Amino acid sequence: MSNHSLLEVDQLRVRFGGEVDAVRSVSFTLEAGDSLAIVGESGSGKSTLALCLLGLIQPPEASGRVRLAGQEMLGQSAAVLRSRRWSTAALALQGSPFNPVVRVGDQVAEPLRDRRGASRSEARRRAGELAAEVALDPALLDRYPHQLSGGERRRASLAMTLALDPALVILDEPTAGLDPASRAELVERIRALTEQRGFALIVISHDLPDAARLAARTIVFYAGTAIEDGVTARVMLEPAHPYSWALINAFPVMSTVKDLRPIRGVPPDPRAVPSGCAFHPRCTRADDRCTELRPELAESRGRLVACHFGGLKDLLVATNVAKTFRGAGHDVHALCGVSLAVHEGESVGVIGPSGSGKSTLARILAGHLAPDSGRVLLGDTALPTSWRGGTAKQLRRRIQLVMQDPIDALSPRLTVEQLVREPLDVGRDGEPDERGRVVADMLERVGLPSSGSFLSARPHELSGGQLQRVALARALVMRPKVLVADEPTAMLDASEQARLLVILRERQVEMGLGLVLVSHDMALVRKMVDRIVVLDGGEIVEEGSSEQVSLRPASITARRLVEAAPALIATSVRVHPTAPIDEWSSR
Repeated sequence: MSNHSLLEVDQLRVRFGGEVDAVRSVSFTLEAGDSLAIVGESGSGKSTLALCLLGLIQPPEASGRVRLAGQEMLGQSAAVLRSRRWSTAALALQGSPFNPVVRVGDQVAEPLRDRRGASRSEARRRAGELAAEVALDPALLDRYPHQLSGGERRRASLAMTLALDPALVILDEPTAGLDPASRAELVERIRALTEQRGFALIVISHDLPDAARLAARTIVFYAGTAIEDGVTARVMLEPAHPYSWALINAFPVMSTVKDLRPIRGVPPDPRAVPSGCAFHPRCTRADDRCTELRPELAESRGRLVACHFGGLKDLLVATNVAKTFRGAGHDVHALCGVSLAVHEGESVGVIGPSGSGKSTLARILAGHLAPDSGRVLLGDTALPTSWRGGTAKQLRRRIQLVMQDPIDALSPRLTVEQLVREPLDVGRDGEPDERGRVVADMLERVGLPSSGSFLSARPHELSGGQLQRVALARALVMRPKVLVADEPTAMLDASEQARLLVILRERQVEMGLGLVLVSHDMALVRKMVDRIVVLDGGEIVEEGSSEQVSLRPASITARRLVEAAPALIATSVRVHPTAPIDEWSSR
């Protein structure tokens, strides 16, 4: 670590009561004038870390090193700690730090009187100047804390934090609980003060957009430790760690058009943090290494990442896939050099007009059709041209296809129970009784009865929605890693369509599936997927995030699909009314 760093944290650990691991081996440095965001779910140890930086948690609970402007803060005397607080570093705690029976102005002025020896009148005058600096009406300083709004109390707390002009300002959840307008105003004021005063800033927050606007660097915390550390723009826009990716995708922002998707599972109990990588019980990518060995922060993709794989892995990769169907009079070039990738746990929409090659691509991705050229990798293994043999069978279990018409996909001679159970019987999975329990469980998970006469019903006795959910249960019963759904709602009414999509999204999160959703309906796809691939004439004509493709399409095909999407209004809405059709066709 540099001797010139304003803040140096080395192997910091905090354990409460000998059993609660709040912070686990955290190390980082911060230079004068730099800005750092520490983000993560509630209970990840962010606020505990903030307290340690000012020596508010001491040995034996805390161990390691925390050096502030060259001064060790752990195991230090009360006098030295007091000399560093407020003047070298100041902390604005989450919530209201004010005494309810003392006027706000007196509390803002207290550090000036206590540490600088200022007179009462001088301290109150300076408190008024600080209030104006943080855009707080100085007249409000004569009020008690309960007489101020949440935003006003936050500004008053910021004024008190800046009273002694510290070199380091630590803000713990500075915008929590504020309305959007107040939050935006406070963020802009903090940014302006950072530039004007030149102090270093650490902002601790679970509000990702606010953290991104305030800090140039971001550390993602999980289970008391740092799992990703890098430039904020890269961490937020291109997260590398599976947890960072899931956390960012779970956050609601105006640029997101897909429905919210929570991180599967729950954060670990700090009394029983899992061995190895603490995120492994919730991760779709974990293997034996993840359960046994704790990963260290290491360089990957232009930042530090604590992951044995260096971050996100590609689950399904298609490279230069081509397919031509030979006809008596002419050949049909269904796919011409199509390439795409699906990360583990990611959802990708494949959209295009009829005849664009969507269903052909779906069948090739699922291994039901061999390409003429190119290849498809599931993990590190290429899909075989023949599914015979034990290795091929094991590979096929990991990828399942849900077809557009369940009537064609399901045998009319089998009952519901037999249809869902058949893949287990063919694979000889478990004992017969266990297979029955697995079938019942999966039927319940897709919203169907798991007992009684429904199990003995045959396809012709079921509605279209029930049939498609049976087909979904049949695919999921094999616990695949990838699900390819080819127009799964095309035969359903709006209510059944919504029901199926909700079930599909829930199962994707719960099971950690990679999802490829094939459709011609932009309104449907953009609510379900992270990325959209647009096909036309057997080629990819556009690819991007769901919001980018659905709101700012760059290809004529995507634009037409957006304009043709269902809308409950009398007249159509053009995506870009000033752009002539020729302009879009040239992009």
